[in-house]
Amino acid sequence: MKKGILGTLILGFLMSGQALAQLQSPAEFLGYELGEQWTPHYKVLNYFQYVAEESPMVTLSEYGKTNEGRELVYAVVTTEGNQANIEEIRLNNLKLTGLESGEPTQNQKAIVWLSYNVHGNETSSSEAALNTIYKLVTEKANWLENTVVIMDPMVNPDGRDRYVNWFRTVVGEDMNVNPESREHSEPWPGGRTNHYYFDLNRDWAWQTQVESQQRLPLYNSWMPHVHVDFHEQSVNSPYYFAPAAEPFHLAITDWQRDFQTMIGKNHIKYFDEQNWLYFTREVFDLFYPSYGDTWPTFNGAIGMTYEQAGGGSAGLGVLTAEGDTLTLKDRLTHHSASGLSTVEITAQNHQKVIDEFSNYFTNTIENGAGEYKTFIVKKSSNPDKVTSLLQYLMKQKIEFGVASRSSNTNGYDYSTGETGRVSIEEGDYVISTYQPKGTLARVLFEPKPELADSMTYDITAWEMHYAYGVEGYAIPGKVNFGPVTPTTEDELTPSVEKPYAYLAKWNSLDDLKFLSQILQKGVKARYAREAFTLNGKEYKAGTLIITRNGNEHLGDEFDAIVKDEADLLNRTVIPATTGFVESGKDFGSSGVRFIETPKVALLSGNGTSSNMVGHIWNYFDQQIDYPVSLINTDDIGSVNWDDYHVLIMPSMYGSVIGDSEINAIREWVQGGGTLIAMEGANNLLSGKDGFALTRKEGEAAEESDDPNAKLVKYGEASRERVKNMNTGSIFETTMDYTHPLAFGYAETYMSLKLGSTAFDYLENGWNVGVAKEGAHRSGFVGSEAKKSLENTLSYGVQNMGRGQVVYMIDNPLFRGFWHNGKLLFGNAVFFVGN
Repeated sequence: MKKGILGTLILGFLMSGQALAQLQSPAEFLGYELGEQWTPHYKVLNYFQYVAEESPMVTLSEYGKTNEGRELVYAVVTTEGNQANIEEIRLNNLKLTGLESGEPTQNQKAIVWLSYNVHGNETSSSEAALNTIYKLVTEKANWLENTVVIMDPMVNPDGRDRYVNWFRTVVGEDMNVNPESREHSEPWPGGRTNHYYFDLNRDWAWQTQVESQQRLPLYNSWMPHVHVDFHEQSVNSPYYFAPAAEPFHLAITDWQRDFQTMIGKNHIKYFDEQNWLYFTREVFDLFYPSYGDTWPTFNGAIGMTYEQAGGGSAGLGVLTAEGDTLTLKDRLTHHSASGLSTVEITAQNHQKVIDEFSNYFTNTIENGAGEYKTFIVKKSSNPDKVTSLLQYLMKQKIEFGVASRSSNTNGYDYSTGETGRVSIEEGDYVISTYQPKGTLARVLFEPKPELADSMTYDITAWEMHYAYGVEGYAIPGKVNFGPVTPTTEDELTPSVEKPYAYLAKWNSLDDLKFLSQILQKGVKARYAREAFTLNGKEYKAGTLIITRNGNEHLGDEFDAIVKDEADLLNRTVIPATTGFVESGKDFGSSGVRFIETPKVALLSGNGTSSNMVGHIWNYFDQQIDYPVSLINTDDIGSVNWDDYHVLIMPSMYGSVIGDSEINAIREWVQGGGTLIAMEGANNLLSGKDGFALTRKEGEAAEESDDPNAKLVKYGEASRERVKNMNTGSIFETTMDYTHPLAFGYAETYMSLKLGSTAFDYLENGWNVGVAKEGAHRSGFVGSEAKKSLENTLSYGVQNMGRGQVVYMIDNPLFRGFWHNGKLLFGNAVFFVGN
């Protein structure tokens, strides 16, 4: 009997080995050598599916679809024995984190996650993924005895196929390595971003895009120990791998630093052997929390970015500045080497990796994270905004509760920016860092992220109270709390069969969505320009007033539309039996303004910022579900602008819009249009005839008597430039909440300010939002930039003839995560022009 069993095992092993020996390489399966041409998304999937079908070491699963319907998949690669127990391995790992209850068994494996092609035009990594999975299965199986490898072969298939399909239309029989040839110059918007032109490598934490949203539950169900995000950079750059550059966020542990270095040294062995150039500890830092290296890092992993020369200008081959030809084959070979090296060094240190990963979560659960151990969200905050924030936390698996009792303690008050005594009320929401996701909570909520080095290239502030527009505190110690108990507090309203009007509040994005829906269904609505009182209840400026008068054309459908849309969006509409108010303006007054359903145009195409165009497009298309027409800048002269009520100008560059176009736009505004200038577009309008916006002149530096004061060392030039930099920080903005642009807001609004370009207050217009002296609240800003940005315009409105110009110096739609600014933009579209 024993001999029979042994023989069966040997036969099974031989058959398994024979099957792997017969596994086709990517070249054999595809019919061409990797690097000779692009492998489009469907062929990448076909090969991964083939390997999964042929090898017992691989499973392939779909985790979602893109906006354009392309499949998002992941492969789990490990030994056949591990595959048989993969659910036990996964759950054991979650038990190490505390996200799953119970004690783990001894069946624990190191988990490496490899993410490819998050930037669509950085195409070599998906080609490398094909080579990597083949090598792992056929040559490196011994590494997988103690390691599980998860591979996402194409994070951004929409962007990648956009690039690959374009390239095929412009390349000849043979590639042209001349960097000036057209195949090295992508047309707008390029393939880097997803369908809505969002940079998915800035969306890991914010989860605004479908690709990120569908990946998050999958990631949280595995919680890998090592995560690699494959990228490309300029064609003349050597390869980059860990260790990363300073600044490291202070939440990053010594082990996370040390193992990055171990991984990098393992890469060096292979790169030195091949005489490949590389660099480490420069450019790519670990601070901004929404990268493919930092977000995994703040979730306990060793998160890393690998950068290969290439990108959208590389094509299949390109001549570099040093006279070498960089080919797609070169690029994928380098990425294959670093990916395999990562798996190797992790496998060699698998037990240490697992132990340190477990220690990371044990330490956080027992000791909390950071200076502030607890974060409070006041229950008195805007309920819609609180709900939005709590939903976000649940998706991130960040636990929260409610304060068990009222208490006074020391803490940081986000509203005032000051530290002192604060009052916690029973029922306030409590986010403790004594939990598995405590470090991530710390990073998202800490009032002032501390930079170890100011040389960083992305935003340095993102705090969630400010981003969502809620009040609260940061507390150094623990706060007693219990579970959140679902409650329903339905607002009792009179039952009126056919009221004179319906009233709806106006202070959140959900209110804007409601307005968007009823307007599109033909309902005519108004808004109050002043607060009013009716039946003893005060209604604030901006309140929607939906009168029966003017909606007779809808007949009985009127009431059904208003109520149904309110129910769908969980809005409360108050029936009013009269248009006569106790204080304020009656519903027929000129102080109650009719909202004309606006036809909106957005400039796009050559000369515009594709990222910003995408942020605005996504806002209309996915967030408020309202139509917007994207107009190419090449067509400006042929469009009948009288058909449009609102024109949005994103950041623009070059000379795509000249004086003649500016003059035409000015005339359109004077005729009654509303122009919304976003961020960089204001530079284009500043100083132009008829536009009231002017750049702030910098204060002249005091002349020093010391002739050597002007001497700057060459090596310190970069740090000297930092004085004038603001890569992204938060400023307290004083709002004129009596103006329609600021309806729904209080006297202060925390604005994410990008860049150091400053504009004076409007002399001829309304300074609706301004940054006064001492306005800087969070994030790094250079000393000179800070002074320059004080006492400047953030949001303004200029009357021009029968129309208006809205100057949005700060972009409230940046990357889709500054949720508290979204109503502000809605006010510009729906209120200002009416």
